[in-house]
Amino acid sequence: MSADAITGFRVTRAGPLALLQDAGRFGVRHLGVTQGGPADLHAWAWANRLAGNRWGSPALEITFGGIELQAECDLTLAVAGADLAARHNDQPLALWRSHRINKGDRIQFGNPATGLRAYLAVSGGFSAEPVLGSVACVVREQLGGFDGQGLRVKEGDRLSVAAPSGQTPKPDQAPEQEQPDYAAPVVLDLLPGAQIADFTGRSLFDAFNSEWRVDDRADRMGVRLSGPPLQCRIKSMISEGISLGAVQVPPDGQPIALLNDRQTIGGYPRLGNLTPLAASRLAQCQPGQSVRLRPTGADRALREHRAFITQMVG
Repeated sequence: MSADAITGFRVTRAGPLALLQDAGRFGVRHLGVTQGGPADLHAWAWANRLAGNRWGSPALEITFGGIELQAECDLTLAVAGADLAARHNDQPLALWRSHRINKGDRIQFGNPATGLRAYLAVSGGFSAEPVLGSVACVVREQLGGFDGQGLRVKEGDRLSVAAPSGQTPKPDQAPEQEQPDYAAPVVLDLLPGAQIADFTGRSLFDAFNSEWRVDDRADRMGVRLSGPPLQCRIKSMISEGISLGAVQVPPDGQPIALLNDRQTIGGYPRLGNLTPLAASRLAQCQPGQSVRLRPTGADRALREHRAFITQMVG
């Protein structure tokens, strides 16, 4: 926590899972440490931009809602992402826009209506001491978060915020086209992987022409997809590095899309890799929701990602 940080919120009720996340922990995977960071990069980035923060500023990732915060000072904040019935002093709080709140005000989150994860950003960003260069909270590895020990936010915690560093130009509201409808049909762009030629022709047809159901076995490590079993001719592999969005296919043929808290290496064949924005979209899918996979090329995926980053930091 920086010397000029102040207490921004007191947690009066803790929900199931609220974690501090900056852009992620990089350059440490050779140590077996995963990246962490926001499961939905898109919503996290927009919350920070609407709060007037630079790229990488820590924000609160709220999964399933249920948390209540009381402001300990006047603040500018923004909430983007899932509709978790956010309220300000018992009145509905509009998403995807900035708000000014006063000391003593209460911010509450209820149950998910659409999506799973909302992001709360405050002007200046939340403040914590970095661990291995990041405050990203990874519970499994006991790293990051407000205390550095990888603990989720709990009742009674006081959440520190940093003083805003000058005026950063920001919009008051995200454009309508940047506000996803998380209940709409989901199509996920996938870059074909190194082992894709080793899947049977029938499996490749099924992979890209079937609806996949999001299994209830889903968390920040990965999301299992249920559908027609995919068959691969490779029966064993030497473990190799695993990137964000990698879609592994274990022996049961049901794909697993790996997210931010994934393991650093894996030995299952990969159908391919979701683009970063596709991985973000999947992270908002509720159990039972249907998704489709769409093959895409590296050039298109790179253009899309560069355009997104430019929009967020420009």
